[in-house]
Amino acid sequence: MTNRRVATQMGQPVQAPEFWRDAMALAARLPGHAHVVNLCTHRYRFMVGLAAALVRRQLTLLPMANVPGDLAALAQDYPNLYALTDGAEPGLPSMAYPDDLKGPLPSSNPLPSDDQPAVVLFTSGSTGRPKPAQKSWSTLRHSVQAAGVRLGIAEFSSATIIGTVPHHHSYGLESVILLGLLHGITIDTGWPLYPADIRSALARAMGPRILVTTPLHLRALLAEPQDMPRADLILSATAPLSPELAAQAEVSFGARLIEIYGCTEAGQIATRRTARERQWHCLDGVALHLDEAGTWASGPAVAGPKTLLHDSIELTGPATFHLGERTVDMIDIAGKRNSLAYLNHQLLGIPGVEDGVFVMGQAGRNVARLAALAVAPGLSSAQIMAALRERIDAAFLPRPLVLVNQLPRNILGKLSREELLRLIPTAEIR
Repeated sequence: MTNRRVATQMGQPVQAPEFWRDAMALAARLPGHAHVVNLCTHRYRFMVGLAAALVRRQLTLLPMANVPGDLAALAQDYPNLYALTDGAEPGLPSMAYPDDLKGPLPSSNPLPSDDQPAVVLFTSGSTGRPKPAQKSWSTLRHSVQAAGVRLGIAEFSSATIIGTVPHHHSYGLESVILLGLLHGITIDTGWPLYPADIRSALARAMGPRILVTTPLHLRALLAEPQDMPRADLILSATAPLSPELAAQAEVSFGARLIEIYGCTEAGQIATRRTARERQWHCLDGVALHLDEAGTWASGPAVAGPKTLLHDSIELTGPATFHLGERTVDMIDIAGKRNSLAYLNHQLLGIPGVEDGVFVMGQAGRNVARLAALAVAPGLSSAQIMAALRERIDAAFLPRPLVLVNQLPRNILGKLSREELLRLIPTAEIR
């Protein structure tokens, strides 16, 4: 086993033999259940817990949120489970992450066999109950290895990955945890969320710096671009990224920005350098084909025989495509069609609007009604509406437009329709 650095904790390195010693010691203590819900919030403990479960051939469940309702639903669907936690009691049979892991240093990495089931990820549930997506070790390995080749990770052998995204989400799992473990890149075990914390993590990182983040975090960072620490590679996913924001990020960080397209069900599908190109390029091991149902992804890097994607895709070659709107985002008002993504883009493009979103309400008699919420200190709703009239067809003007102090985004920057509707006065939307 090489003595490479796997992670840094508060600036202190953790070498590969130490990591696998901790994983093997934890594996020996895990209860003999079939499923483990890894609720560790500390990134290093999560990594050790994931590796220990693989050693014990236990399937790791990764819900999007640690909330009682989601955990209770998991307990119903997976009766033989327990939780590994480093925080509050989750209301499930559980084991606290031990602080006294000890044991001999192993001579090799006890990696699982390819066919071993590894994790069950869950969709965000923004359009309904979260759906499970099981991934084998082979699927994860093929996906992360293909991404590493596409990103040129071999050039960053002494790099540090700083991730602003949760490690229990498919993006954080693949592009932070597994990208580091499978390509020999050091993982910063902090989890910076605020601009000052992200800047500090970049500034103290050893070697080249890979920032794994989201458009939401990029917008917050670039609101104050002065004295930005350098990065060597930036990855972005979880929400559409505009070419303008991508170009601004490349200039501010002095690095390439690569956008990743994918979903929880299929994993990573394709990448593009958004500041310079519209076209997406499939990863090796991913094939796309169209039929009357839509676009399907398949291949060794995709879970299952094939997975239906939720976006409108226009193939431009054997492994390239243009991305349209998500089918669930398309709306039809007065015989005119548009997408919520386009409307959101126009709202966010208004100077002074810091955050905003359009949402479909229900106006009665099954007639949809469009509303919008905006965070815009210093602007009135009338000023924003005037700006929207210059940008979009009058049929898609929001009724109402509600000003709020902040939007209820989750840690990935995503929004729940139900939570948005709660912010809109009942009399206005019904």
